[in-house]
Amino acid sequence: MIDSHVAVRVQPLAAEAVSAGRRLLLPDGEGTREVVDVAVEPDDFGVPAVVLATLEGGETLRIASGSTVQAEAREEVMTADEGSPEALIAHVAAVHPESPRVHELAERLGRGVNFKSGSNLQDIRDLAMTLYVDLADAPSALKVCDLLMDQPFDGNFGRWNPIEGCLALAAHLTYDDDGPRAAAYATSLRTAGDAETDPLKAKLAGAVRQRQLNEPNLYDREIARSAGDPAVEKDWRGLRLSVLLYLRAHGGSEALGADALDRRIGHELVAIRALNHRLSASG
Repeated sequence: MIDSHVAVRVQPLAAEAVSAGRRLLLPDGEGTREVVDVAVEPDDFGVPAVVLATLEGGETLRIASGSTVQAEAREEVMTADEGSPEALIAHVAAVHPESPRVHELAERLGRGVNFKSGSNLQDIRDLAMTLYVDLADAPSALKVCDLLMDQPFDGNFGRWNPIEGCLALAAHLTYDDDGPRAAAYATSLRTAGDAETDPLKAKLAGAVRQRQLNEPNLYDREIARSAGDPAVEKDWRGLRLSVLLYLRAHGGSEALGADALDRRIGHELVAIRALNHRLSASG
């Protein structure tokens, strides 16, 4: 049982993560208003440029894409079981009352996290990605990723895939602020590739892995075909983002260097968040 009380704090919020129901600090710093509707205005090239947030009372805030605003968040303060995976998950769910997806995942994981369960590992990975990609909450996403930091590779690639996804995301989130920490995540991610002890099998596995890095499937055709369906396009772009994060954690490849990957990851984040706005606007 987790005892808690609810507090309110102000936190940075990416423009692309502004959504109905969030309370934003006004530009003059005096008071807050709740967002009741959000639209995205593109530039002349069709790239999302300005987020238009309609506030209670009818005012409209124009927020540049890629910038941040200050938003109020209701935060559940834990008074018991702090440090447990379940407490952390309850905490991030309390910070994001506006996200049904976060609460769906948190409800399942809150019954008790089993690190031997592939479905639990997948839910943790999905929670981390939702926090970062959809809600632009990098600190919470990193905390969730860290739940899997010390999980070993046991030969089961199905179980390893969500762990690998969390490690790749964690590396991305720490490149700029903590290089050694990012390197540790990237090293852990390569555990599966270094697990083979037979020299011949290890050589063959290495060749296959290098080919995957040099010739990645970035789902170009699937994304192009789904351009008229925001929900489907978002799913395919999410898969592309996962591949890009994996490549970046390996330091890039012959096809895509680290700088190019950083640019493409940034582009995918903007594209997915713009699709979120379209989906929200369509109801």
